[in-house]
Order: sequence, then structure tokens, then C-alpha cells
Amino acid sequence: MKADMLGAARAAASIAPNLRVDLYSDTNSRPTPGMRKAISEAECGNEQALEDPTTNALQERVAELLGTESAVFLPSGTMCNEIAYRVWARQGDAVVMDKTGHALLFETGGPAALSGLMITTIDGPDGIFTGQHVRDVTSGGGRHAPRPKIVNIENTSNLGGGCIWPIETIKDVADTAHSMDMIAHMDGARLMNAVVESGIPASTFASNVDSVWIDFSKGLGCPIGGVLAGPANFIDEAFRIKHQFGGALRQSGMVTSACLYALDHHVERLKDDHENARTLHAGLRDIPGVTVQNDVCQTNLVFFDVGGTKLSAPAVASALIERGIRIGAQNETKMRAVTHLDVSTNDIKFTLTALRDILT
Repeated sequence: MKADMLGAARAAASIAPNLRVDLYSDTNSRPTPGMRKAISEAECGNEQALEDPTTNALQERVAELLGTESAVFLPSGTMCNEIAYRVWARQGDAVVMDKTGHALLFETGGPAALSGLMITTIDGPDGIFTGQHVRDVTSGGGRHAPRPKIVNIENTSNLGGGCIWPIETIKDVADTAHSMDMIAHMDGARLMNAVVESGIPASTFASNVDSVWIDFSKGLGCPIGGVLAGPANFIDEAFRIKHQFGGALRQSGMVTSACLYALDHHVERLKDDHENARTLHAGLRDIPGVTVQNDVCQTNLVFFDVGGTKLSAPAVASALIERGIRIGAQNETKMRAVTHLDVSTNDIKFTLTALRDILT
């Protein structure tokens, strides 16, 4: 019944004929007119032969942004994670991550299917853990346990409510990993949200980890792609695995031009998404029976529970769809709303009015 209800809510959301406000995910953001123009004018070449000038320029720029030696453009953030795991570890090794980790829950078993890796989980507050947590879950197994090889840091933490990892915590986890002959890898799907909100450069967030990537198809508004960065020898091997995984491209400048445009025009405006999320967060706290997950909304993710209203999350999602608003139902009572460049302040006000009507 639970699966049927969630499935029905998602199906209704996918066919909404009069969708006005889409808060389902920042992956639903659409290319702006300026981005579409950049795509149409892109200079292209054979990416696989390193002859696409636009893609080469993007890779160099992201490497500089993150303070790494090299970088490679990939079709998706999931591929960024999976290629990094494949390069850094071997079959039977373990990747340590929070129990809410994207690679554990939302990459269709990729670490196991593609690289034969185990996942060791940590239960960290808001998806953030410490070096001691890493020691606690990797000690005592000896030769009989999977070899812990990678620690995965997801910044910002998605299911943690978009929380930003403190620099000192990243350093603690990375230092612990290195002391145990492990790799520190950062899933930076929303790293630029952390950068804009904290004022800390991306290179500082990345300075203690061995590999890192940023996504362009979320808050930055591109139709496709992420860029994985790290040491030159790591990226050389990542190019090889990219081809093995079916990710080799040809005239990729058609999409990497959008990424370059986003770096020029869509980074600082992420602050607008955070402010809109905070407005939604504050409005939800005033609705009787609604519990908001985080006391403070740091970036663009708002999780809330409607169980106290006696309505189910799928029912609320369906009622919202009828009003032209899409918000995802995570389970029977929990919902997630994500702000992005296609969501305005007026859209948030419209959404809060609808939620008050439905929930009260």
C-alpha cells in the first residue's frame, strides 16, 4: 500500500498539466535563454580525443576552481561518484559514508554492481560525521572484514537537509582516512551552494580530500553533467573508466558550454534559492501539525513532516498537484521541497498559501 500511494503521488506529479511551481528537485531547473544561446554557439570537437575546446576549457576551469591538478567532464553526478570509487578501490573493499548517502540510496547499487564494493554506514547528525565515527565503524574486523578504502563526504548533505560540512570536520575526517590508508572523496553535488552560503572558496572545501566533483544539473541549471577533479594520474584513470562505463562523448561542447555559462551567471544567484528556502521553512513552522526537519535552513533543501495534520505526504502531494505545485513525498509523512532558479519568491508565497489551505 505504501509503495502504491507513493507511486500514485509521483505519477500524478509527472503528468501535472498546469504545473506552476516545481519544488520536486533542483534537477528540474531548466536552461535559461542565455544558456540556450551559449549552447547554440558552442565551439565543438571530438571530446574523446581531447579535441573539444569548450570541454577542455571547462575541465581546466573547474580544476582551478577546486584547486586540483586535473578534471574530467562526465554525463552525471552518479557517474562522478562511481568512477571515483572504481579508480580508488578494488572488489571487496568498503566505502564508508553516512546512512543517508546518495551512493547508498539513489545510485541503484552502483558501488556493488560496477566495482564490487561494500558500503559501511555511519549515523551522523544531519548526514555529517567525524573522524571518530570513521574509526568506530572500521575497527576490529581484521582480515575477515571488508577493507575500508574510501570515506565519502556528501557536501551539502541532501537528506541531512542541505547542511554544510564545517571545514574543520572535513579535515578531521580526511586526516583520519589518510592515517588509516584510506581515500577521502567528496560528493560535491551541491558544493557550490555551500560555497555561496558560507563564503568559503570551493578550493578550501576541497583542500583536504583526494577527489571531488561538482554537479551542473542542479542549482546551476544546466541540462546535463558534472565534473570530477583530482590528481592528474587519478583523472587519467578516470578517463579510461569513463569510456568503460559508456560515458565517452563526441562534440560535448554542446553541453559543456552550458556549464561555462552557469559558472559565469548562476553561482552567486544561488543565494536567492537559499532565501526562498528559508521563507518556505519559516512559513511551514507556523502551520499546525507540521514539523520541519532542521532548526535552521542553511541552503536550498527543506524537509518537513505532515504526520501531525492527520494527512499523508502522498495525499498532500496530490492535492498540491491539483493547484499546480509539485513537492516530493519521501514516505508516508515526510516531504522534500527544493528551491532553484525557476522558483521565485512569489512562487514560495503561492505554495505556502496552498499548503495552509490543504493542511489546516
